[in-house]
Amino acid sequence: EQMLKGSLFVPNDTLLDEEENRMLLITGPNMAGKSTYMRQNALIALMAQIGSFVPAASARIGVVDAIFTRVGASDDLAAGQSTFMVEMTEVAEILKNATKESLVILDEIGRGTSTFDGMSIARSVVEFICENIGCKTLFATHYHELTSMEQDISGVKNYNIAVKKRGEDITFLRRIVAGPADDSYGIEVAKLAGLPGSVTRRAHAVLRQLEASAPGHSSTMQLDFETVEAYNNPSVPSEVVDKLHKVDIETLTPLEALNFLYELKNTLDKD
Repeated sequence: EQMLKGSLFVPNDTLLDEEENRMLLITGPNMAGKSTYMRQNALIALMAQIGSFVPAASARIGVVDAIFTRVGASDDLAAGQSTFMVEMTEVAEILKNATKESLVILDEIGRGTSTFDGMSIARSVVEFICENIGCKTLFATHYHELTSMEQDISGVKNYNIAVKKRGEDITFLRRIVAGPADDSYGIEVAKLAGLPGSVTRRAHAVLRQLEASAPGHSSTMQLDFETVEAYNNPSVPSEVVDKLHKVDIETLTPLEALNFLYELKNTLDKD
């Protein structure tokens, strides 16, 4: 809280056991707090091990024989290893040395290679830990396809870091809740980081095209880029677009909504 300068640290509960809650699969956008949540649990386990004060209202923490972490992204230029190679080397060491009594923290395994390769590696790592090791694990990922493993593998539970979305703007609530995330919000986070509006608008257009042409969609849903551009940039007056961007739909009363619609209609008629 001293580092955050004015905002409070958001506390979150954690339930890990040796039965139905052995692995927490955590989804949510970048910057939402997944890594912070996982690191704080690793630090609390370490503090409890040495008999230190634990920053929690209440806690019951079992003994662990080791804490293994794979968090962050870094290469090793001196050894000639890429970021992905460093990640895989560390994961290999964890899978070799972790036992049922260990605590394992894995953050976005497989992100350094192609989507399907990374997703395949991430899923196989989850399966190996659950079936061969059985240790308590926190596993953060952007591969939403992995959330189906809650139904497939005993001990896997889905959690996500909650966000509130209004239009294209998002607010991080820093609260962990049960269930998978509904979106990655990558483009919205890129917008927060300061990417030009033209870049994020184009990213939305490309995303719509990719989603429309993904396997499982009918051919009638496969839009070309020109159609998507026209959809994202309709030929309506900029004044109407500005008003739509500024209005907070969630707080409008029915009467205010009717008045706003009437106002938009008048603006269009004038143009």
